[in-house]
Amino acid sequence: MNDDQIKGNWKQLKGKIQKNWGKLTDDELDQMEGSRKELVGKIQKSYGKSKEEAEKQVDDFFNS
Repeated sequence: MNDDQIKGNWKQLKGKIQKNWGKLTDDELDQMEGSRKELVGKIQKSYGKSKEEAEKQVDDFFNS
């Protein structure tokens, strides 16, 4: 899924994202507005992951 698809489907994806990464709040997800880069950063910060680990998780999530 590319960045434009993510932004276009953000409202539908937010619930799935929150199920997968429960530490992320509704406010944080609203502020991201479909930004994959911001999602990776929040996962890094909230879960103590490296940038590479967070990017892989996000890629796997959006490709599934």
